[in-house]
Amino acid sequence: MRAVVAVLLFVTAAHAGLWGLFREKQAAPDFRGILPSVSYAPFEGSAHPDVDNIPQIEKIRADLKKLSTITRAIRLYSSTGGVELVPPIAAEFGLKVTVGAWIDKNSDRNKREIEAAITLAKRNSNVNGIVVGNETIFRGEQKIDDLIELIKQVKKSVNVPVTTGEIWNIWRDNPELASSVDFIAAHVLPYWENFTSKQAVDQAVAMFQLLRDQFPGKRIVIAEFGWPSAGYNLRNADPGPFEQASVLRNFVTRAEAIGIDYNIVEAIDQPWKFFEGGVGPYWGILDASREPKFAWTGPIANENYWKLAAIALLVGILMSLPILRLEQPTIMQALMLSAAANGVGAWASTVFAYWAGHYFVFGSAFALTLGLILLVPLVLIAMARIDEIAAIAFGRGPRRLITKSAPLAPATIGENVVFPKVSIHIPAYFEPVEMLKQTLDAVSRLDYPNFECVCIINNTPDPEFWQPIQDHCRALGERFKFINAEKVQGFKAGALRIAMERTAADAEIIGIIDADYVVHPDWLKDLVPVFADPRVGLVQAPQEHRDGDRSLMHYIMNGEYAGFFDIGMVQRNEHNSIIVHGTMCLIRRSAMDMAGGWSSDTICEDTDLGLTIQQQGWLTHYTNVRYGEGLLPDTYEAFKKQRHRWAYGGFQIVKKHWRRFMPGASRLTPDQRREFSLGWLNWLGAESLGVVVAILNLIWVPIVAFADIAIPDKILTLPIIASFVVSLVHFIALYRLRVNIKAGQMLGAMIAAMSVQWTVSRAVAQGLITEHLAFARTSKGGLSRMSIEFQAFWEAVIGVLLLVGAAVLIVTNGYKQVHEIYVFAGVLVLQSLPFLAAVAIALLENSRTNSFAFWRNSAVRTAELIGLRPVSLPTVGSQSQPVASEIRREVN
Repeated sequence: MRAVVAVLLFVTAAHAGLWGLFREKQAAPDFRGILPSVSYAPFEGSAHPDVDNIPQIEKIRADLKKLSTITRAIRLYSSTGGVELVPPIAAEFGLKVTVGAWIDKNSDRNKREIEAAITLAKRNSNVNGIVVGNETIFRGEQKIDDLIELIKQVKKSVNVPVTTGEIWNIWRDNPELASSVDFIAAHVLPYWENFTSKQAVDQAVAMFQLLRDQFPGKRIVIAEFGWPSAGYNLRNADPGPFEQASVLRNFVTRAEAIGIDYNIVEAIDQPWKFFEGGVGPYWGILDASREPKFAWTGPIANENYWKLAAIALLVGILMSLPILRLEQPTIMQALMLSAAANGVGAWASTVFAYWAGHYFVFGSAFALTLGLILLVPLVLIAMARIDEIAAIAFGRGPRRLITKSAPLAPATIGENVVFPKVSIHIPAYFEPVEMLKQTLDAVSRLDYPNFECVCIINNTPDPEFWQPIQDHCRALGERFKFINAEKVQGFKAGALRIAMERTAADAEIIGIIDADYVVHPDWLKDLVPVFADPRVGLVQAPQEHRDGDRSLMHYIMNGEYAGFFDIGMVQRNEHNSIIVHGTMCLIRRSAMDMAGGWSSDTICEDTDLGLTIQQQGWLTHYTNVRYGEGLLPDTYEAFKKQRHRWAYGGFQIVKKHWRRFMPGASRLTPDQRREFSLGWLNWLGAESLGVVVAILNLIWVPIVAFADIAIPDKILTLPIIASFVVSLVHFIALYRLRVNIKAGQMLGAMIAAMSVQWTVSRAVAQGLITEHLAFARTSKGGLSRMSIEFQAFWEAVIGVLLLVGAAVLIVTNGYKQVHEIYVFAGVLVLQSLPFLAAVAIALLENSRTNSFAFWRNSAVRTAELIGLRPVSLPTVGSQSQPVASEIRREVN
């Protein structure tokens, strides 16, 4: 334990060291003067000024009092809507005011604005100019001549300089506009022109020089210069708090040095400008709380950096505490888990920083909150998978696993029974006759002296299915009991209850095998001795399949099944938390009776019973030794139906048993509660969450593509990518460590595992809205035929939509090249993979490539083409057959 604590402290110290190492500081010129002018809008919150955002006098007074310490003047953009309150209050603090008249296509409003601006200039001696319109020509809301007329109208009415505010190139390209104003008010905003933060100041100075050279003798004012502190990049332009501080400090230093007259946009962040792309609200030198966003002297640094570091470290420590509850973790295991926990802490800190540093309207706040809520289980799932990687790769080997070589005492029940009687139950429903005969024959060859076999065929009225089995059971001897039960209620569980009624009274152990399973002779001989421990209630052996070579599809299916039995079940067994999967299962009869027997209120009666037995406090054991082989589902449709039944039944079990996971509600240990809860989350939750997030992202695509709203990559999209990487590493690493299959089969198994995401999510959705579905038998034994319907239709639809969505994002982002949108497009491609995996298997099933003969012939043909082996030619007989012309010649 001391070593583990030392590891946790080491990782925490390393995490803190990384925060210290990566703390960013930038040098920039100090500015200790007073800014000549800043843009000011007296609005608060996210409501638009044209709707219901009315300035209040006391708020304005507080704002201007603060601004008076950093600027000599302010620039306004309107003269109505409450903005007219500003000039007289500004005079109280000695601030000059450049009044603005907002001009657009609304002539009535334009008239009111101009009249109000003139009135303000006449009544307030601190008004030092009027700006008629703001980028009116750039927006196309006025023609040059019409705007010039409005400027002339104002000039006639006031004694202060009059101009209009336009982007620098509008002045360059329209010299007649420059001739009509008292001074040129040029907007130079390098961000919108795709310049980097390092190029911004040079760009502004160059445009100032260009206008001064073009209009000699004319006063040139850079009426807007600024840089956003947050938002999304525009090609090369990179917003950010460090970039904003560096750009502004460098600019004002250069401007003061060469005598540029300028106005900084803007004084205070304006959250209501969310419609101006991602950067609209973040141009202020003060945030919306009226606090400075950066210092004008000293190194540029994040003042909240160590607070964020503290959050990251605290979350990392809290997430690492469960490591102390692990039983004898190794140093490498603890190191990996603690590193992952601290990674989650760093992400949590990033979430906090984003939430604290951004402004949200209802829609964006709702979307972000929903995204974070969905990410919490995603993070838990990723952590659970990392835990499993660490346990298997670096932890101690399995200690409870029953192995073939493990010495076991002869099984005893009581004092005198050395070989307790086992009653083997085989339920069947419309099963192929020859397949079921094979199963019965294998049971008859069991190397165990004291067993019986109860074969119950239920709800199968056709005598062609049951009559041969009845005759076969008679031929096998008195150990074999045959039951033909009609109108059985309760699916498979109902049949097994009937089998229990016909079970020998002295049977102490119940064995369950499916109708397709051929058991090995040593099944009972090896596993019944485990019941010598009176605390053991159940022993489970894995499933295996003997027809994995039927086709390439069956080959990868078999690999997919193997992962569950060689990885998940082995690990769960360490915590006495195995999932009972029916076939190859041995159950102590008294444990079954205590649990209430087979229940029909779920369609996974085996798992339901196994969990109930564990809740009663019984021990369960697992072996990964194959003691029998069954058959794989005949078709991909059958494979998906089986997985749907398992998932739906699993969700039924969650609804049935969740109350028993409360403290004191059952005899489940904390480890068992954790394993089952994380198991359900890791399977049902992960698959459902994947589909939900994919569909939500599809809905979000048009908003991102056409409404200038991107996704915050660090807190929403990157965790999805990280989770995908963790899942990929989890699958590959654990298969390589635990599952004895080749790399090609492993790749196919991964595709098969991904392909059922939609199937499992549908089952969970149906479980939410329904209580029961009919039991669906898995077609095996070759009786079923492939459906004429394409078995991955909806997966194809969703997968293609995700790819189309990614393409739309990339195309529409061609000009702006916002990094977050490219990341989002990449997420959509990743999310399409499970859906496309289902499409790939459905196509494979119906193609020639599904046959192993195709690949063998292709390999031979390829070898012949490249000369690795001689070309095989058909054998030519010693005497050729006469052709038709020769026959006719002989007749003649």
